[in-house]
Amino acid sequence: MAASKLRIYLKAYDHKLLDQSAKKIAETAKKAGAEIAGPMPLPTKIKRYTVLRSVHVNKDSREQFEMRVHRRMVEILNSDQNIIKSLTSVNLPSGVGIEIKQA
Repeated sequence: MAASKLRIYLKAYDHKLLDQSAKKIAETAKKAGAEIAGPMPLPTKIKRYTVLRSVHVNKDSREQFEMRVHRRMVEILNSDQNIIKSLTSVNLPSGVGIEIKQA
């Protein structure tokens, strides 16, 4: 495979866990000899839900909940087979979603 650019997108509800995972991926790529950019924070997606507190009456009494999805991106500028092999051996904690795109 020729040298190309990889973008690794990470998603999680817990921002501390996400930052640790992004740092671990960046360190692994640097040890393998890759040139990286990041980890870069991406905008946090906020999903808001409004729920009625009681079923039939008291429409004025509501509860509001939100879920925050934190996102980070790590870009590997010159990737090759050795870098990809070292990245596949990284153990990420549960709760962190990862998506790898080749650019």
